[in-house]
Amino acid sequence: MFLLAIIIILSYLIGSIPTSIIVSKIAKGIDIRDYGSGNAGGTNVMRILGWKYGLFVIVLDALKGVLVVVLIARLHYGTIPFHNITPFDDFTLVQIIAGISAVIGHIWTVFAGFKGGKGIATALGMLLMITTIDMLVAIGVFIVVVSLSKYVSLGSILGAVAVPLTLVVRENIFNVNIHGYNTLLPFVIAVSLLVIFTHRKNVVRLLNGNESKINFSKKHK
Repeated sequence: MFLLAIIIILSYLIGSIPTSIIVSKIAKGIDIRDYGSGNAGGTNVMRILGWKYGLFVIVLDALKGVLVVVLIARLHYGTIPFHNITPFDDFTLVQIIAGISAVIGHIWTVFAGFKGGKGIATALGMLLMITTIDMLVAIGVFIVVVSLSKYVSLGSILGAVAVPLTLVVRENIFNVNIHGYNTLLPFVIAVSLLVIFTHRKNVVRLLNGNESKINFSKKHK
């Protein structure tokens, strides 16, 4: 139990690294939380500092999810300290736990008053390692939606919805035997709902027609 607790804490702390705040301060000497939507995430960085800085932050946030799944989870050895009722092996289950901890850390970061980003990039990095095909579909949905609508929030929400939908379609329509489907599906749904929950204010603005569109050339002066 002690080792698993260490993995959860380390994953949370890595997820908590406020990359958008660090990058905005180093690049322009500003606190990104004082501009735009006030959110400490890659989208707000893109909106204020331009797409290059925004994309850099998004990649860093995604790497946090990858890091905990690929490296931090490997700190665990032996069996987990509880009965594993899932179809996954113990290591895969530890990876999932580490990934969730990183996403929680990104959203509620201890380094910025428990107010971080919306978790989409870190969740993307984590899920890419666990359910690669479905995440690639979700990334495609995100790119198409943002390209057509210029709403990053809408692309993030629809991308989050696309992950469990792709799992369902692959398993039940195309008859792909997805390992651990009955456990993976509710887990992915839970992560998707968490991402949608963090975008709840964006949903209201989208419905009211006053959500900000992304401008790939706009930069902070």
